[in-house]
Amino acid sequence: MQKARRFSQRKDAGLIASCRLNEMSIGGKGSVVSVGGEQEIRRRLLEMGFCNGARVEVVRRAPLGDPTEFRLRGYHLSLRNEQARHVKIQPEAEPR
Repeated sequence: MQKARRFSQRKDAGLIASCRLNEMSIGGKGSVVSVGGEQEIRRRLLEMGFCNGARVEVVRRAPLGDPTEFRLRGYHLSLRNEQARHVKIQPEAEPR
């Protein structure tokens, strides 16, 4: 029993796999890992501030689930799921 408890307290035990921006739940926070997609879409997302390391928070979703509002670099913006799926995020671990 004691060994299992020590294992769960390891620093790497709380790592969360990266996911796409459109897969994050409301209130979810994370940092941008990469931006993909076609050249035009990628350029537009980078111009809006989705650069590597930028912190993003999911604020809310429209009633039908699309678009989604995000907080990024001190401002709010909305993206369609088709656009948001090109941004890869490293979610922050929930505080215990």
